[in-house]
This record gives sequence, C-alpha cells and structure tokens, in this order.
Amino acid sequence: SSPHLVQVRERIRINGQPISKDLFNKYFWLVYNRLEETKDPVHASMPAYFRFLTIMAFHVFLQEKVDLAVVEVGIGGTYDCTNIIRTPVVCGVSSLGIDHTSILGDTMEKIAWQKGGIFKPGVPAFTVAQPERPLEVLRERAQERKVSWWQGCGWGVPHGRGLSLLSPQCPLYLCPELDDFEDGCRVLELGLAGAHQRSNAALALQLARTWLQRRGCPGLGELKEVSPSTELVGRPVPLAPAFQLTDAMIQGLRDTEWLGRTQVLSHGPVTWYLDGAHTTSSIQACVRWFRQAALNQDKPHDGSEVRVLLFNVTGDRDTAALLKLLVPCHFDYAVFCPNFTEVSVANNADQQNFNVTLENALTRCLENQRTWTQLLEEKVGQDPWLPSPLRVGELLQPAPARGSLVLVPPAPRPLNSPALVFPCLAQALRWVAQGRDPHLAAPAASGAHPHPVASSGAVLLREAATVHVLVTGSLHLVGGALRLLDPALSQ
Repeated sequence: SSPHLVQVRERIRINGQPISKDLFNKYFWLVYNRLEETKDPVHASMPAYFRFLTIMAFHVFLQEKVDLAVVEVGIGGTYDCTNIIRTPVVCGVSSLGIDHTSILGDTMEKIAWQKGGIFKPGVPAFTVAQPERPLEVLRERAQERKVSWWQGCGWGVPHGRGLSLLSPQCPLYLCPELDDFEDGCRVLELGLAGAHQRSNAALALQLARTWLQRRGCPGLGELKEVSPSTELVGRPVPLAPAFQLTDAMIQGLRDTEWLGRTQVLSHGPVTWYLDGAHTTSSIQACVRWFRQAALNQDKPHDGSEVRVLLFNVTGDRDTAALLKLLVPCHFDYAVFCPNFTEVSVANNADQQNFNVTLENALTRCLENQRTWTQLLEEKVGQDPWLPSPLRVGELLQPAPARGSLVLVPPAPRPLNSPALVFPCLAQALRWVAQGRDPHLAAPAASGAHPHPVASSGAVLLREAATVHVLVTGSLHLVGGALRLLDPALSQ
C-alpha cells in the first residue's frame, strides 16, 4: 500500500503488521544488490522509489510464502507498476475521485479509464456506486477484456460444468450496499468511522468472498435475493448478490483499523481528528465525519470550545476548492505548515521528500493562508455565524501590511478564523496544544510567536475547556502528525 504514514515498512505488511526492521533491511539489500548487478550497463539506472518498493514487496511476499497478497495500485492502474500481475484472483475499484489529474486526466471518465486498466481476462471485478458515465467507462474497459465465463463463481444458473455469469459479456459487478448484508435488526459495526467506509466495506466483502471461494473454503454463507428496490432500470453493470456474512467477516469489519483515516486521538483537553483526505469527494466525506464526531464529544459546561484546522496539500491539487469545503466547519483558527515534521529532516529519513524544498513548501502554505482569508471574507454576509471582520472595534480588523486578518485582544472566543503559518509540523502542533497534550512539549518561551494572532490565540487555546483539531489535506501531513502524537509508531 502507499503512501506510508510514519515508517516506510508500513507499505509491506504480513498479517496486518509492517515487516520488521531486520526483514526490511535483509530484503532491501538483497533486491538492491541484485538489481545493481543486473542493470543495463548503457543506461545504468535503478528503479525509482515506488517501483523499487513494489519489486521488493513482491519479492518479500514470494520469499515469505504468503497465502494471499493484497496489492493497492500507486497511481491510476493502467500504467502503474503494480499492474504486472497477469491473473489476479479478483480486482476491485473503489469510489472514484478527481486526483493526480496531470497523470490520469482531468475528468472522471479519463480517470475511470485508467482505473479499469487493472481488469484482466477471466478475472472477476467489482466496483461500488459511481456516477453514470464513469461507470460506463469501467464497463467498457471490462468488455475490452472479452471475458464471458468464470468457472465456479457460484452465481447465475447451472450451465454445463460451470456457472454462467449474470451478464455473458461483463465480468464487472456492482457491490450492493452494506445494509443489504445486515440481517433484520442487526447493524454491522465498522472499526472505521465515516459513512463512506461502508462502501469500502461492501467492496472488501465481495473481494474476500471471491478469494475464499477460489480456495474452496466451506461455510461462506448463502447468497441473498437482491431486493427489487435495489434494481436500477438501465443499470450498465449488473448487481452482485449480497450474502450471509460469516462470524469471521463480521468480526473483521468490527476490528478493522487503518491509521490516518477518520482517526481520533483524545489527549486530555485536546482531541485530534486525523484524516488523509485530499480530493474534493474525500474532503466532503471528512467534513461530514468531523462535524458528527465533534458533535458527539461531550460539550464543556462553559462552552469554551476552540476548533482548529491544520491543513496542507501536495501535488497539483486545487487547494481553493478543498479549503472552500472546510469553511462550514467554523474553525476558530486555520494553521498551515509543510509536511516536514521538523525544519531539519536529518533524523527523519522515512518522511523526507527530495522533490519539494522547504522554500517551495512554505510558499504554498502562504498561498493557502491567503486563500483561506479570502474565503472567509467572501463568506461574510452569507453566514449569520460569521460577523463582519472588517469593522474596527469588533474582534477582527484588517492588517494590510501582512495581508491577513489579525485578532485584536482581548476576546473571550474568536468568531472568525485567523490563519497562521508555521515552518514545520512540530511548531504547529506545539502551538495548537499549548503544553496541554502530554505527548507534545510546550511551545517556546514568549517572543517565539510575535504575531498578534499567535499570541492571543495561545491564551484562548490554554484557557479553552476543549480543543478540537482537524488534521487533513494530505496523508503525508497526517503521517507527520502521527509521528509526533504517537511516538510508539516510530519504534
């Protein structure tokens, strides 16, 4: 899987656990030396980072004799270096979103074409509910593989020695909703929060059952009739039937953990909400989850709750579009910083990015700060929650020299979101926590934050009964935050 959050070993897991440091070291040098010995003497190049780790992962799985390898593509699918498996057991395509547009294309249809490149002749494939046209593209990509039969599927009607597919020309199936797997009043519990994870769970169930069938495992649960209400007229892709879940499947859904995805860390008065969303669709899902999760937290009796956004993006993503979706969360502060844990990356090799300089990263953070401020100014007058920040004598007044809004102390609680930029994650987190998170050291002595917003905000953060912090926009940002907030992950 990719990317990793804290340590590169997370990408190669066996039985859910990252391979050990010794095992990683052993196979890294074995693969590296073998490639070094056999590389083209003319071009004399080694595989790039992701390609090398993909080769290494396959080698690890072969040498360790795993029963099953679950491989997540890096970017796209068609031209991704993971897409060299000629006959996988089953393929799955989760919910599509606009991302990596410079590589995959700038429309959902183009991205669907890239994702459908993992389909293989004779191999069943599943997807979840998608917009109509991208779903049609996935169907066309499946039909290009000219698959008409899959023996032992267990669906359809008997025909000769095997069973025919529900559609003779399409190996691609749409997963039913997770609700269709529930029996009566029993509600399936998911270890991952967020409504969008139910779609992922439904896909995981179909992929797991397909592999178990191929292995001839008994007791998989009988298929259920698809209710008429789920049948869509003119559906371009046939609907896979739901089935009765085994106890192991139910427990698997309940016990699933995935760091950095709708994750909540409660550290005393400071609660951290971490989600690596970085597309418009995933940010929308993140906002729905955060607002509900924050709502479910116990409210302080005096109402002194402060909300903080910690945000950064990478690549060619539309920052303004993502930030606009976060405005309705009513953050009191928006904090922007690069994905670097510390200004110096000497002791942080697993999270070092040679493609981005600190200067470039900080420039983007300053652009994000300006964008956030502009979005708030546009929001004034449209949302009664937000008072006008431009009237002198209110809580906020303009600071033209700095190009941002400056909080004028004293104030019991800000009613608009001043935006701050820090050079690294460690400084940003320490300022937000103000010494109230036992995992983080207190910020430096006075004088380190001469900006009026930072100084005044520090008072409010120290005195608030609860502080809710949403960390989102980049999985690398979330990974850096986790490295500081949960030191055990670095062991």
